[in-house]
Order: sequence, then C-alpha cells, then structure tokens
Amino acid sequence: MTDPRYPIGPFVAPGPLSPGARAEAIAAIGRVPEQLYGAVRGLDDAQLDTPYRAGGWTLRQVVHHVADSHANSYVRCKLTVSEDNPTVQNYDETAWAAFADANGPIGSSLLIVHALHDRWVAWLRSLPAAAFARPCTHTVRGNLTLDDLVAIYAWHGNHHVAQIATLRRGKGW
Repeated sequence: MTDPRYPIGPFVAPGPLSPGARAEAIAAIGRVPEQLYGAVRGLDDAQLDTPYRAGGWTLRQVVHHVADSHANSYVRCKLTVSEDNPTVQNYDETAWAAFADANGPIGSSLLIVHALHDRWVAWLRSLPAAAFARPCTHTVRGNLTLDDLVAIYAWHGNHHVAQIATLRRGKGW
C-alpha cells in the first residue's frame, strides 16, 4: 500500500543535475499547470472539499497550496541567482491552508499557477548552466543550489497532482 501522503514517493535529493535531468525537471515544472487543471477538471464543490487522505488537506486546499508554494519557490529561485547566497524563508503551510483564500474558489489559484509557471520556466530556460550551481540557505532545508530547488519543485508539482489523481481514482470520480 502506497503512503497516501506520498503517492509518487517522498522527495529524494538527486544532487547536481545533468543537463538532460535539468531540462526534464524544468519541463516537469512547465507541465504542472495543465496537469493540475486536468486533475481537478469537472469536480464539484463537495468533491473539492474532500481531503485527499484522512487528516489531510482538501483538494481545494491542495490547489491553493500549489499556487502559494510555487510563488514562494519562484522568488527563492530568483533570489538564489540574483543575490550572494541568500537566506530564503520557509513559511507555515498549515497556517496558510487555514486562511479564507485557501478555502475559496480555485480558479484564481489555477490562473496564478499557469501564469507563474509560464514565467518561471521561461526564466529557468534562459539561464546559463553555471547559474544552477548558485547557492542559497533555506531556513529549514539548509544549504541548497538552484539545481536543488528545480528538482524539489519538479517533484512537488507532480506530488500534489498525484494526491488529487489518486483520490479521484479511489472514489471513481
């Protein structure tokens, strides 16, 4: 039985990415908007308000979390390239998931994810290879590089889409 928290498995840091692995991770980030929209397409409010697992966030909260998390990551990535080993801040995801905007209609978060990923991927593809070795210090994860951030968020989008898709399959939606 797969752990419903991690339907694609927990994140495993790959270390520095090869050029091919980096290109695939960036492409995976680029696919998130379409995959996320496809995962929630046709769901009604009662379905969106269903937790993806016992004690977990609702599908609605997962969609809003992806928008919040990836907006934070986009900024972290840009800080990593534009500053000298910046400290990048963690945020309280649980608190953010309890805010009213994380429990309302998902349309705006789907639009945010679409627009954000469009810019993020275009920017990542514009960078020279050396930029991906630039360091940052995450307040929880510690020392990371831009390659690490790219790998984390390629996994992260797939992770949350899989949570939604797994619940849908299990419920026959």
